[in-house]
Amino acid sequence: MVGIIRNERSGDVFDDFFRGFFVKPVAYEQSESLRGIRLDVTEQAGAYAVHAELPGAKKEDIRVRIEGDEISISAEVRGEREENDGKRLVHSERYYGKLARSFRLSQDIDEAKMQAKFTDGVLELVLPKKAAATSRQITIQ
Repeated sequence: MVGIIRNERSGDVFDDFFRGFFVKPVAYEQSESLRGIRLDVTEQAGAYAVHAELPGAKKEDIRVRIEGDEISISAEVRGEREENDGKRLVHSERYYGKLARSFRLSQDIDEAKMQAKFTDGVLELVLPKKAAATSRQITIQ
């Protein structure tokens, strides 16, 4: 079983439930949890596999940092705002800015053997587990 510790604020359940019911011009702020990086982590015999959704991010704007058993993923999502003469933006849910997510795994990662691939807005990481230090008993003379 993978031991994952989330470092993220959780959103309001009622905010998620009522989202989309109101179709009128309102000042609406998205909760931080909706802008967060969604991910799946699976454990195999010798490695962890991470699939993280980063829609709108470019490969060169993604950063992955590993320190022991802590993984940090961050990305800069950039967008260009169009200036339309005579048009007024009524509602927008598209997000532009910085996304970040950190979590811990139950075992240290071997940084030298890790692999990363970014396809269609999904970052795929293969994080091999670091070999556990073997202990041995010595004979006292």
